[in-house]
This record gives sequence, C-alpha cells and structure tokens, in this order.
Amino acid sequence: MVSSSYDVIVVGAGSAGYACAFRAAQLGLHVALLEEDKLGGTCLHRGCIPTKALLHVAEAADTIRHSTEVGLKASLDAIDIDAVHTYKDGVVDRLHKGLQGLVRHNKVDLVHGTAHLEGPTTVTVADRTLTAPAIVLATGSYPRTLPHVPLGARVITSDEALRLHEIPNTVVVLGGGVIGVEFASVWASYGADVTIVEAADRLVPAEDEWTSKQLERSFRKRGITIRTGVGLARATETDTGVSAELDTGDVLKADLLLVAVGRAPRTDIAGLSNVGVELDRGFVVVDDRFGTSVPGIYAVGDVVAGLQLAHRGFQHGIAVAEHIAGLSPAPIDETGIPRVTYSKPEIASMGLTESQARAVYDEVDVLVYDLAGNGKTQIARGSGGIKVVRSSSPKENGRILGIHMVGSGVGELIGEAQLIYNWEAHAADLAPYIHAHPSIGEALGEAHLALAGKPLHVHS
Repeated sequence: MVSSSYDVIVVGAGSAGYACAFRAAQLGLHVALLEEDKLGGTCLHRGCIPTKALLHVAEAADTIRHSTEVGLKASLDAIDIDAVHTYKDGVVDRLHKGLQGLVRHNKVDLVHGTAHLEGPTTVTVADRTLTAPAIVLATGSYPRTLPHVPLGARVITSDEALRLHEIPNTVVVLGGGVIGVEFASVWASYGADVTIVEAADRLVPAEDEWTSKQLERSFRKRGITIRTGVGLARATETDTGVSAELDTGDVLKADLLLVAVGRAPRTDIAGLSNVGVELDRGFVVVDDRFGTSVPGIYAVGDVVAGLQLAHRGFQHGIAVAEHIAGLSPAPIDETGIPRVTYSKPEIASMGLTESQARAVYDEVDVLVYDLAGNGKTQIARGSGGIKVVRSSSPKENGRILGIHMVGSGVGELIGEAQLIYNWEAHAADLAPYIHAHPSIGEALGEAHLALAGKPLHVHS
C-alpha cells in the first residue's frame, strides 16, 4: 500500500470540501482531496445547479404560455424532456470541467475512492494510506426518507426527480420546504397538477410568516393545491401511479409522490465512530472554528447542523483552511447567511424573522413594501413585496434585523440585503443611496426610504 503525507486531507469534494482544498492550497499547504463520486458533490450534480436549470426551463415555458398577454403570438406545443435533460446536463458538465481545471491550477491531489478513517491523522482510500496533521470532514448530505414511506418507481426523492424522462400529469409533493416548493414550481410550470402536503401549518416554515403567506397566495393562483398541518400516513404504489393516504383519512391519487422532507448528514464514513468524533442527531459537533471533539479533525458544510446551503459550505471551507494555515478568520454568523428559494415567485431572506426578532429585542417594528408599486415588477407582470424588520429601541437606533423578499428576481437583491444586515445598517444610513429606475433593486431602496421617514412611492 502506497503511503503519502500531506498538510491537510479533505474528505468530500462538494462545495465545502473543494473550497477548503483550494483555499488551503492557495495558502501554501499540500492538500489531498478525497471523493468517492464526482468532484462538485451534490450541489453541482444532484442539487443546486441541475434544479435551477429545470427552473429556468420552467420560467421559459411560462413566458411562452403567457406571451399573448404582452402582445406576442406564440404557443407552447410541448416540452421535450429529453432535450431538457441534455441542456441541464450540459450546464453541469461545463461547470464540472471548470472545477477539474481549478483542481489542477491549485495543485490539489484529487484522490478517488471511499475514505476510511484509521486514526486522527490517517485515512486509507483505495490502495493508499494518507496522513496529515489536519483532516477535514466535508461528506455532505443525502435526501431524508421516512420509514413508513418506502421508495419505489413512483415514490421518489429529489435525486430521482432530476432524472425523470417523463413529465407527470399529477404529483404529490411531501414537504413544503425549499426542495418541495422548487420542484412543485417546476412541475406546475410544466403543466402538471401539483399538491403539496406539509406537516407544519405553513409552507417554507423556516421563513418569516409573511413570506409563507405570500408564497401560498401565489401558488394557489397558479393552481397548486396546498395541504398544510397534515401528514402522510402511508403511500401505496400501483401499476399506474401512487395512492397517498393522509393522516386525515383523505386519499390523493397521483402519478408520482416526491418525498422532500429535508436532507440528512452523511456521517456514515467508515471509522468515524472509532476515532471518537462526537455526533448529535447524526451531525458532527463542532466549535466556533469547526474543530470536532478530536483535535486535528474538523467538519464543514452539511455535516454540521444548520442551514444546508452550498454557499454556507464555501464559507465553512474557506474559514477552516485559513484557520489551519494559522490565520484568524472571522467567526461565521449563521443568521448572516443569505437564503434564496428559486420557486416562482422567488424567496430571498436575510437575518431574523419578525417572530425571532421579537423574541430577542424589546422593541421591533416592520415595514412591507408592496411590489405593486415597483415599475420593473409591473413590466414583468409580477407581484410580491419586501418586508424589513428593524429594532425601534433607542439602544439599537433602528438597526435592520431582517429582510424578507418575495417576487420575481428578488434573489438578485440578496447581496445588498446581506451587506445591510451584516454591517448592522440603519434605514437612515441607506436612504441616501440611489437605486436605478426602473429596477427590482429600487424596491429595496424604497422600503428603507419609508423606514427613514422619507417615503416616495409608498404611503407613510
């Protein structure tokens, strides 16, 4: 067996893993990056990128379907799902090749195979033994399933949904979180009859309650059926579809049932428990520098409890690499991580929800700017709004605590919203800044003008 020594071994080449490997290499460290599947991980191959490609196709389909409303004579004859997959896979392949180039550029050793932790400084993979004073666990996550809902040909997870070679006529989506509402949005745009079943009392329950109401209103207008506050008792496959019995006794018939109940951490790596890495509900327990209970072993990305987002993983990986290299990166504030759901309409949010803010701060007020007053939104025949949550106590002096946006293209505003929240800005600080007219970004400026007592296109 061949032995090799490194400064850092990164187990998992998804968003968190390759970010860590690249940054560590940039800082002069000798890095091995281990991956049993494909470079890029879930985000590139089974998550963010292919899902958003399908959503782009859905947006194009809706544009054609409603073209007569803006004076164009066009019709949507059919959706060629095989051609859609060719387009989607082409996007993934180009990004994959780009990542492979970055591995070579950064002089990272990419090792394919399943890793086995032999000790706090040793990993075996294939016929190699690798040693390093620092090991970073970045093994990602996989779709959660339910014990009483066995998967099959017609009961599927998001992994299988991305590979379907037929467009279902009817779909039941179990789970109204980010994954569920994105796929519901895609299939509704493709012409399917979609029902979402969510055990919580509203869709996207991690978001602000106002956001949930906005999304639900829009989804109902699109013909999507929403069943909240109800669970799935059992699902039975037939030769032609699936029968989903709710715990209310209602039975839903559909071609497909998508199980979208979140993602679980992939911490079944061989040898992990023997080394003594502490887990909590399957997640790796870490400190504020992402160190585990075993000195020299770190964990980043989806295996760490919290938001399971690729850009969170990027930042985790960068921070750990800099820490290992002897730098002092700033701690990562989870509430300061931007969140975007790419449904129709889009959802984008930063910071605290209104209920979270009221639980922490004595005095809180909110302002909602309706996108009915935004010219670019009206041109695009859209709707939605921007909700800003701020402290109204003299002590906080009007600091912005949360920004919640629903509407077409609001995901592109999240960069500015992130700066507002993370720099602890006040409405009076933001009011003087000029936003281009007409633009969606203008709505964010209008909301802060109103909060600063200078409303322009909104009633005070």
